[in-house]
Amino acid sequence: MKIIKRLKVLVRVMLLAMAFNYAQAQSQDHTDSTKKQLDRLLVSPDPADRQLLNSRLKSLAASGTESNMSLAVSYYYQAKNVRASDSVLDAEISKFPRGQEARLKRQQAITRIKSLPEMEDAYTGFLKNFPPGNYPKLPFGQDRLVYDRIRITLAEGYAKEKNVAKANYYAGLLEAGFWMGKAYSGLADVFYTNGDLGDAAVYQRKAVKNASPYAKGAMGNSAIAGFAAAGYGGYCATYAQILYEQKKYDKALKYIELAVQSSKRPGAALNYTYAEILAGLDRNQEAYSKIESAVKSGEATQAMAGLFKALYIKVKGSDVGLDAYEADIRKGIADNLQKKLDKIMVDEPAAGFTLTDLHGNQVSLASLKGKVVVLDFWATWCVPCKASFPAMQTVINKYKNDPDVRFLFIHTWERTETAKEDASAYMASMGYNFQVLMDMKNPQTKTNKVVDSYNVTSIPAKFVIDRKGNIRFRLNGFDGSKEAAVDEVSVAIDLVKSNG
Repeated sequence: MKIIKRLKVLVRVMLLAMAFNYAQAQSQDHTDSTKKQLDRLLVSPDPADRQLLNSRLKSLAASGTESNMSLAVSYYYQAKNVRASDSVLDAEISKFPRGQEARLKRQQAITRIKSLPEMEDAYTGFLKNFPPGNYPKLPFGQDRLVYDRIRITLAEGYAKEKNVAKANYYAGLLEAGFWMGKAYSGLADVFYTNGDLGDAAVYQRKAVKNASPYAKGAMGNSAIAGFAAAGYGGYCATYAQILYEQKKYDKALKYIELAVQSSKRPGAALNYTYAEILAGLDRNQEAYSKIESAVKSGEATQAMAGLFKALYIKVKGSDVGLDAYEADIRKGIADNLQKKLDKIMVDEPAAGFTLTDLHGNQVSLASLKGKVVVLDFWATWCVPCKASFPAMQTVINKYKNDPDVRFLFIHTWERTETAKEDASAYMASMGYNFQVLMDMKNPQTKTNKVVDSYNVTSIPAKFVIDRKGNIRFRLNGFDGSKEAAVDEVSVAIDLVKSNG
């Protein structure tokens, strides 16, 4: 499973390009040279350039034109000056109540409405207050994304309620071509979760069809086209999985092969689906080869291990030699993992912090010097984070009698006002005995200090810190294999311990 990217950052990054395109469509105030200058100043380590950047952004913000103010908002945000970005944004919305930023802010508020009928009413009002035709058209339908976000939220909401007619209606209104693949795939996932394979297949196929010309390069090589193309392989793999479950093996084979062709290095999950499909076609030798690759990758789940055993018996005629072969594979995985971790081991000072846990206790990293500390950045909304927790509980149990190893689970990037309560409720519901610290957003800067100090860009993100307070390992993401996650964290801890 891929790691989840920080949603706020992803949305904002996409909108940065859109904001500039929109500004160019409004006026010619911002030349390419202006943007190039801001881009250069943004990454420059020179303090003089930082001063010049701030001066240029202040001028843009004070200009009083919507295009200039939008550009200032975007670059202040990229410079991590969230306070200034929000201040200019508020001024822009006040000055231009029907402008692009006001429109975006209203869209975000509408998609947070819990009641679907109320959201529908708000959407109707949104169209009246912000008619699509009043805004310049942008390539690939970028200007329609704000409308499509409401439409797909309604579509997914009604799909969850099994109101297929309304889900189809709102999905049928989508206009942002570059984004439709992502939207269709998300809707397919809702139908799939409901057990509706038929509608899941319809929308996953739409996702594949939408992304195909982008993936083939027919839509150019812009960043927006690249965004649209990026999901193609995943859409093909998911569609193949749905077709497999519908027992449409021949068709499933076509799409799993497309998924493999678009992948630089097919992972365990892809090989597993490939093996399932081949086994469904009674091509057991080929299926065995694929599942063997999945198992040897060290990322196999229990389901993969089960299929491997079943196919081993079918191909070999019995389970004779299976245990010894599995033991050899496990040894090879362990050796490869240690070699991999040896290569990525670092030695950098860990940023200090003092945070409060769910029980009101203050915990500082400095107080834990002399121990190996594992930090795990997570959030209640992060699906891969939570999916990795059974593995982390296993690791905690493994080291529960070792007083020199501590685990701290740092909740960050909260999306609600009740983050602490949400985290506490989740831990209680799952029965985990984790020590959870709260890295809450600073009300002034609107940033989460600790996660930013570790330069985290996506979660889950784990750091293994040695007894001297230095980072030795950064472990990102969760691929879905509990066994692989347990091995990775355990080997990392043991390597840090053995290195003093």
